[in-house]
Amino acid sequence: MKTILKKSVVLGVILIGFSVYAQNRSLDNYKPQDQDGTGIFEAPKDSVSTFDGVKVRIGGASTLQFQALDNENSGVAPLGDVGSNFNLATANLDLDVALYDGVRMHLRTYLSSRHHPEPYVKGGYFQIDKLNFISEGFLEDIMNHATIKIGHMENNYGDAHFRRSDNAQTIFNPFVGNLIMDSFTTEVGAELYYQCDSGLLGMVGFSNGKLNQNVKEVDGTTGGAAFLAKLGYDKQINDDFRFRLTGSLYNTGYAQSVYLYTADRAGSRYYNIMQSATATSDNFRSGRFDPGFKNKITAVMINPFLKYDGLEVFGTVELTSGRALTETDRRKATQYAGEIIYRFGDAEKVYIGGRYNTVSAELASGDDISVDRFQLGAGWFMTKNILLKAEYVNQKYNDYPTGDLLEDGKFNGLMLEAAISF
Repeated sequence: MKTILKKSVVLGVILIGFSVYAQNRSLDNYKPQDQDGTGIFEAPKDSVSTFDGVKVRIGGASTLQFQALDNENSGVAPLGDVGSNFNLATANLDLDVALYDGVRMHLRTYLSSRHHPEPYVKGGYFQIDKLNFISEGFLEDIMNHATIKIGHMENNYGDAHFRRSDNAQTIFNPFVGNLIMDSFTTEVGAELYYQCDSGLLGMVGFSNGKLNQNVKEVDGTTGGAAFLAKLGYDKQINDDFRFRLTGSLYNTGYAQSVYLYTADRAGSRYYNIMQSATATSDNFRSGRFDPGFKNKITAVMINPFLKYDGLEVFGTVELTSGRALTETDRRKATQYAGEIIYRFGDAEKVYIGGRYNTVSAELASGDDISVDRFQLGAGWFMTKNILLKAEYVNQKYNDYPTGDLLEDGKFNGLMLEAAISF
């Protein structure tokens, strides 16, 4: 671990030294990582080029929470007690490089996360907005609206992942916790986007359906593929009103093991919640729900987003089905979430809001359960790069079988979070 940290520090010093003259905080076709990126989903498409040579943008994020939560269950299965204290400080390192006119690279490394105390790469990709490296003006009319992304990257399923906390990058999440059923995965693949001036947008993509890459054969194959698609409309109707509506699909046939709801290796924000009193290791996804789908997954997510002046509404409807590797029949899970945020003050530096999130699913045991969560949140952007948040959370587990750790389970309390992103 010490060796890895030393190498990371040396690399950081070298890159920082190089970037003294190469730093550019607003690269082409780039989503800002501070308050300016709030409300942006896919990276903006801009045919105007400022490229005048290779440039490196070094960014990052750091987040720290104070947790004051209580948890309880039916008492049949002993539940571990939790108290009030600080969680682990998490950190990200981002490298964004303008490589050529219309071509850039992104790489994110988790320097510190709940699940991994040592640095490791989350993923990265090439983004191509022009094909001038083939020949000047090649397919220019198409590329004025098209974008190609290739890499081992965060796949663009749904819109909720744009508003979630990604380890230390929490400035886009108006709350502290992510959704109960956290749809997020990083797989090797490619995505093709087309964004029209009218507001229509579309995306098609393929990935290999693997979180952990390998070439091992199982039953004579190294695995299948996942198909991704998104269709939507996003338009600033007038100075005060913006409307966005998208529908997304993630579909995989045979796969060795799919991690759509368990791919976040950084961990949940609610530490040690709803864990057994006899647990010898930390359930780093505590507070979330995993339907246990590893094969033949079909997931559909619909996301409306409206912003009128300072009032912001975002919704999630997710319908998914799949099976565990040992199951023959498919099961279903459904998730609904709605949040209302009001941003006010100079440059909308302050906000208050609420979110209701519910999941209902059939477990592998055949039991039908549900999980409900209510969150109240508030935030203050001290600067564009510094955000202070407060959240009250109340989550309940319903209809779990007798003797299950989550039978009549619930947790509630206060979370405070300080986020820095640049």
